[in-house]
Amino acid sequence: MTPVPEPTLADIARAAEVSTATVSHALNGTGRIGEATRRRVRAVATGLGYGRPRAAGASRTIGIAVTTFPGAWNYTEIAYFSRAVTAATSAAHARGYALITLPADRAADDSWHSLAVDGMLIMDSPRGDPMVRALRARGIPLVFDGVPGDPRPGDHWVDNDHEATTREVLDHLTASGARRIALQSGNGDEHYARAVTAAYERWCAEHAATPVAVTFDVTDAQGHAFDALLRGEDRVDAVYAAYDPGGRQLLAAAARHGLRVPDDLRVVCASEDPGYAETTPPVTTVTLAPEHMAHAAVAVLVSLIENDGTAPSGPLPVPAGLVVRTSSGTQPAAG
Repeated sequence: MTPVPEPTLADIARAAEVSTATVSHALNGTGRIGEATRRRVRAVATGLGYGRPRAAGASRTIGIAVTTFPGAWNYTEIAYFSRAVTAATSAAHARGYALITLPADRAADDSWHSLAVDGMLIMDSPRGDPMVRALRARGIPLVFDGVPGDPRPGDHWVDNDHEATTREVLDHLTASGARRIALQSGNGDEHYARAVTAAYERWCAEHAATPVAVTFDVTDAQGHAFDALLRGEDRVDAVYAAYDPGGRQLLAAAARHGLRVPDDLRVVCASEDPGYAETTPPVTTVTLAPEHMAHAAVAVLVSLIENDGTAPSGPLPVPAGLVVRTSSGTQPAAG
């Protein structure tokens, strides 16, 4: 393998987001800098291979992380991310790479400054993502699942056509007899939430419909956020839940209000959870094809790491799919 030059003080400074003077003081044990900063800079230097010979691709390791929310949450418990991580692991192993999964609590430490990986697959990266900023500074190849919050020319990402998918769902609900369709939208700053919401609002404008949006709350197991929308003569008669738990939240809310699904309320949920085929009634879902996404993203990432010239330019589309079940109904029952 081709030897890689030892990182310079400037390389370490960019990766650690400090000045070269601070790097010099930290490595030499001089200057008046905080001990935490000194330790962090030394960790970054070690991660970059400072003071030891390196070889290109020596680690043969890629990482995967979900950086949508800064707090500690176990994204592997969500079906989409769980399936994506499993598929990415399989795709990495098939190409001779190990894959490590990073915890979501990126605010807890600065581990990405010294993370020993050849490349990173970052899912749902929001604007101002500190992990992306640090990895860019280190020159580590990145591939994104979904449009990155701060895209740059030359970035690579895989994504669904959220405009087309949202329209397909809304047209399907309209064809089933729905006349007032609400959206359960995301509460994060990731591209997915913004793209689905914007597509819904454009569709409503084209169909002279008033947008009705509810913010997704993972803690709202009984779907109380829908209560106001399910009362009265002008209640909604269909909801597209863009996040995994939304289908179950809607079933709970409908039962509480005495509404029949799908006769009184039609439900579609974006989810990879196979359990929706067994609910009462079975819930129509949108699959965002996480396995397809992961395999495509890992292929692009490995091509960037190995610089083999096969990485496609621009975004790589991944088709989504509508899995129609009972909950989205057809025409409402008489009476």
